[in-house]
Amino acid sequence: MRERGRTRRLMGLGARTGGAMIRTRLGGQADWRALGEALFEGLSELKGPAMKLAQIMSQWDDLLPPDLAEELARLQRQAEPMPWEGIRRALVEQYGDLDTHFREIEPRPFASASMGQVHRAVTHDGATLVLKVQYPGLAEVLESDLVQVRRLLRLGRWFKVPQARLDALFEELASSLRGELDYHAEAEALARYRERYAHRDDLVIPEPLPEVSGPRVLAMRYVAGTPLRDLESADDARRQAVATTLADWLTEELFTHGELHADPHAGNFAADDQGRLVIYDLGAVIPVPDARLVTMMHLLEATLEGDPMAMDTAMLELGGRQGQGAPLSLYQEAAEAVTPLFEPGEQDFGDVRVHRRLRDLSPKVWAAMDRLQPPADTLLLSRTLNGHYWNLVRLGARLDMHARTQPLLAGVQRR
Repeated sequence: MRERGRTRRLMGLGARTGGAMIRTRLGGQADWRALGEALFEGLSELKGPAMKLAQIMSQWDDLLPPDLAEELARLQRQAEPMPWEGIRRALVEQYGDLDTHFREIEPRPFASASMGQVHRAVTHDGATLVLKVQYPGLAEVLESDLVQVRRLLRLGRWFKVPQARLDALFEELASSLRGELDYHAEAEALARYRERYAHRDDLVIPEPLPEVSGPRVLAMRYVAGTPLRDLESADDARRQAVATTLADWLTEELFTHGELHADPHAGNFAADDQGRLVIYDLGAVIPVPDARLVTMMHLLEATLEGDPMAMDTAMLELGGRQGQGAPLSLYQEAAEAVTPLFEPGEQDFGDVRVHRRLRDLSPKVWAAMDRLQPPADTLLLSRTLNGHYWNLVRLGARLDMHARTQPLLAGVQRR
């Protein structure tokens, strides 16, 4: 009965989405805000794959209609928590008598997302922990939900998105969700990152506690912090310090360790009272092969040189361009939109002129989708970097990207 109810709700959301797209294609005005509100109401309770897809979409600030993007961002911020009774049952399955292990567990979560929610707990010796609890029954309904999400994604063809890109997005989503159910792997990633970045005093990664964790509950030591999305009103010095740390950490991740934190929504990051960047969630970490990184830097170099032909060569090497005819004019416009961020000296990521140029390019990007069809690994990498870029935008970062990228470009040329 529960699975049939989930299927009906997913199909209903598909019908609403399809209706909005059909109205647009017939020359009408789609009510994107109404659609976004429907998605918020349905997916915030539904959890799982469909909500994860909405969270991924919410990171495409530069491509979505503004009203829809705003509602999807609200979904990312304000996901409805699962009632405590269901979470408590999951905790009892893990621990048995909760009073034996904990002095207190807060029934109200302080974070909730697509696959689970986080509750603060206090042990009998006074230690404060957080318990990341997987939504009960989610593993059992995941595959059936994914079938419905694949059907929802077919509506992307109304936007002239090639089937190859839709398939790549689905495979990325499915792989990501299956991976996020593996709390053992996340605990290992937390331990690996803590050891890797132990030398940095501007970065905090919570300590996993394997002895009190299990297949459906991940226990960590509590680290207090102000969520990244709430730092927009913080003083400038604090925001700039966090932004610098975020940019430094991402560079080290990619160019030193060949990995990337692949779930960049703002709820996974915070700043503690010392101004250090806190990374809460490592449920999605992807390897970035050196050959892929080198080709990406070739694309960046061609972009900064304003060379459309070289950009097309790099796109072909990445596997991100197929079909006949290179969209050279689109490459040129993209280069002109991006290069201001890489001019010498500090550049303001909050400069709306850059975002406006990127947004204005969106219709042309969609129109060229018959030739731009990135494979799944490129799609995930691109989406991840895009999400981290928008985190820097939210912080109002001012960074000297020219100084940051020149040594990296020189290093690629020596390979």
